[in-house]
Amino acid sequence: MKNYTITVNGKVYEVTVEEGFTGQGQNGGASPAPAEPKSAAAPVKEPAAAPAAPKAAAAGSVKITAPMPGKILDVKVSVGQAVKRGDVIMILEAMKMENEIVASQDGTIASVQVAAGSAVEAGDTLASLN
Repeated sequence: MKNYTITVNGKVYEVTVEEGFTGQGQNGGASPAPAEPKSAAAPVKEPAAAPAAPKAAAAGSVKITAPMPGKILDVKVSVGQAVKRGDVIMILEAMKMENEIVASQDGTIASVQVAAGSAVEAGDTLASLN
């Protein structure tokens, strides 16, 4: 929770904002997120993320993760391919821009967890290196 002091039309208000804040209500004003959709969203996300974790743990020791949410446009590498630090691994489209995801160090691609067209969230494991 964060506390803010806001002045509106000369009147000062003390406002406390919770983590589940959406920013927009039905009338365009600020309103907190409803409790039901927030709790319903959590189980949907967890199963999608859970299968990626065991794959990544079994594959390579160096994880390459998504820096932001987006869509994978192209995967430039395959398992077993040698890469050098800075080599482009894949292209991630986010906010209408193409972002190159690069190898963080020299190594061999141990696994690729995504394919072209996959939607990813920030922090998702995209590939791993040995």
